[in-house]
Amino acid sequence: MVIELLKFKIAAEMRETYIQKDAEIWTTTLAKYPGFLGKEVWINPNDSTEIIFVIRWATREHWQAIPPEELEAVEQKFAAALGDTYDLVESAEYQLRKFPYA
Repeated sequence: MVIELLKFKIAAEMRETYIQKDAEIWTTTLAKYPGFLGKEVWINPNDSTEIIFVIRWATREHWQAIPPEELEAVEQKFAAALGDTYDLVESAEYQLRKFPYA
């Protein structure tokens, strides 16, 4: 399994709207693709301007198979819905490491 981690800064008063629109626009789109296993939304109790998404993919190949033009179209739709209220501040990829049981 591969983890896509995205950290955003958002205007505090827009946080709940941002989360709702993300579910409607981004999550709905990603869920249509093979290999999408789910998405978690993490909010920081000490910083209402921070949102982290943890997106689980079956493989890196599944994740990377989404056409770039599709991602751009979805981002444009999302930006149109929210305006200039958010910034991507971190993007990372992780792999789940499973250890054999002794």
